Amino acid sequence: MDSISANRQFWNQISSAYQHEHDPQIGATPRLWGMYSIPDAHLHALGDVTGKRVLELGCGAGQWSSALAAEGATVVGLDLSEAQLAAAARTMGSARYSLVQGAAEHLPFAADSFDLVFCDFGGLSWAPPHLAVPQAARILRRGGRLVFNVASPWFEACYDEAASRVTTTLQQDYFGLNTIAEGDDASSYQLTYGDWIKVMRGAGLVIDDLIEPRPDPGTANGYNETDPPDWAHRWPAEMLWVTHKP
Repeated sequence: MDSISANRQFWNQISSAYQHEHDPQIGATPRLWGMYSIPDAHLHALGDVTGKRVLELGCGAGQWSSALAAEGATVVGLDLSEAQLAAAARTMGSARYSLVQGAAEHLPFAADSFDLVFCDFGGLSWAPPHLAVPQAARILRRGGRLVFNVASPWFEACYDEAASRVTTTLQQDYFGLNTIAEGDDASSYQLTYGDWIKVMRGAGLVIDDLIEPRPDPGTANGYNETDPPDWAHRWPAEMLWVTHKP
């Protein structure tokens, strides 16, 4: 729970630089997933959102929220960081959506409020999953879906901290990844495949699909150095979970 304050401060500090570096790509084209900007049209994770009530769990500057609002969804973008929410407010277009400050561990919404809760390296990367997943399940209506993209344990286990790059060598224990130090006392989170399944099933969710986005050879990763450059074409860098509340 101590990570809430540290993560909020961390994202407030890096928000401007982060958006300057990444918005030209992620803001230019809607519905792009993950480090390799793979279109949802190729992965079919979200589907039609027209008329749906949608929560983006860690909206950042709202690139996804803006796109889904333009498609006819009623969208709420939640983020822990005031600076990220300010960036979203500045860039919001004619398709309006709501912005709420809050933590994924303590969602400020009533039960059965949303048809879709989703994030792309958002709240379920930066909050303890055993706290955040039950919160997301609580606010979903029956039949509602939780869809989220996070780093693969493969990617985390092969990340060489000293070299600041992902390699072909195991660098960390698979069973010891849980809390990952991000600097300035901020933390991101990772689970084993088995523990992700336990957390989701424990929250009453049904797992419909696990998509492992695979970029084409030569596709640039705008976030991490990899060795070899086509690392994610050969091994899973991300995992995109598709679940629903029965």
